Amino acid sequence: MADEVRFAADLYRGSAGFYDQYRLPYPETMLADLVQRAAVSGHGRLLDMACGTGQLAFPLRRWFPDGVWAVDQEPDMVDVVRAKTAAAGAGEVRPVVSSAESLDARSGSFELAVIGNAFHRLDRDLVARQVFGWLQPGGCLALCWSTSPWAGGRDWQQALAAVMARWRTALGAGNRAPAGWDLARRRRPDAEVLSEAGFEAAGRREFTAVHRWSLPELAGHIRSTSVLPPPVLGDQAAAFDDDLAASLSPHSDDGAFPDTVSFAYDLARKPA
Repeated sequence: MADEVRFAADLYRGSAGFYDQYRLPYPETMLADLVQRAAVSGHGRLLDMACGTGQLAFPLRRWFPDGVWAVDQEPDMVDVVRAKTAAAGAGEVRPVVSSAESLDARSGSFELAVIGNAFHRLDRDLVARQVFGWLQPGGCLALCWSTSPWAGGRDWQQALAAVMARWRTALGAGNRAPAGWDLARRRRPDAEVLSEAGFEAAGRREFTAVHRWSLPELAGHIRSTSVLPPPVLGDQAAAFDDDLAASLSPHSDDGAFPDTVSFAYDLARKPA
């Protein structure tokens, strides 16, 4: 569509190590629920698109002995996936450097496809159509989501959001997300895009997990984002950490920052 925006291809450059260490895992209850509701057979193949460092590919791989494709356009991310695959002896995981839009896969190859916190960054219409073709009849696509630590209404979260906004301005990083990136999604929600590609809606499921962030965890999580990754912070990283500590410490709960993290997935099914 004309109002869809495009994100730069290297926004996460330099963040892969932080991404792997500081992104919170999806709850086991959510993953088990997804597998059950998607009617996973236990002998199919999984596609994890825009996989990051495998936050969905690795915990889901035990249900997909026929293979897991872990696909991301950023080589640093796939390097971490490759290292984790070797360390775990996970021969069923296939790391692939590719954009979602240019991936080459055979029709009917996958039983389940997942996209974690990334569908809004893709050419949604193209990717939805391609995934529809790559899924076997009755297969599912799950759009998985989680909330960010600065997105809540607690005092420390508001202070964190202010710190990030201040440093984005100071470092000239305010335009790393395209202006109006969410406009197309508000005009045509994901559910509409998937329906037009041929999918049937199969419902949304939400889960929560309580987490007490430490200051080092928050600093690491911020470095895992496309907004303030290490190349953007550059030689100001220590000054940023000092500002973060000074701004958040008055709001700590015995040195920690309590958060109720929301996780969710939207499930869509290819007709059998």
